[in-house]
Amino acid sequence: MLDTTALNQQRNFFDGHTEIWLFGYGSLIWKADFAYIERRPAFITGWERRFWQGSHDHRGTLESPGRVATLIPAEGAVCHGMAYRITPEVLAPLDIREKNGYLREKVPLTFTDVSSETPEQSEGLIYLASEDNPAFLGDAPLDEIAQQIANAHGPSGPNRDYLVNLAKALRELGAKDAHIFALEQQLSRF
Repeated sequence: MLDTTALNQQRNFFDGHTEIWLFGYGSLIWKADFAYIERRPAFITGWERRFWQGSHDHRGTLESPGRVATLIPAEGAVCHGMAYRITPEVLAPLDIREKNGYLREKVPLTFTDVSSETPEQSEGLIYLASEDNPAFLGDAPLDEIAQQIANAHGPSGPNRDYLVNLAKALRELGAKDAHIFALEQQLSRF
């Protein structure tokens, strides 16, 4: 397992800023166990959410990893989630939470809670687990992914809860995500 905590502390794209927007697309949508100033629904483009990242430290173990969300590049795709305005101090505990292969990256994000002709945008930060990290599991048939999720359990609880809570949070946002909802349907078989 690669611990990316130290790497992330060097990836300070917002040095000197007193506030940063953090975009959550997985558990950060529904499990904001950190201090934030403001929370707003938002989306990013060019990325799709996939359960292709292994979780050895939260939703699984080294022997039986769970699967959690990451993003893969996809032209024209829209990924809905939640943006949090935070102070830079909040990043240190988030770096530890996201240490299993996730790296800080800078992305443009668009807020969805404004009713104007010109959407409000900002630069934000995501934690991205790309395919070159050791915990990346990659694609597999949906039923195999669902079965792995059904069987995995880690220090943060059952992997099943992560998927179910994410699907519920996306519905509450009014967001459509074919991969997540199909995976949730497959999970109900196990």
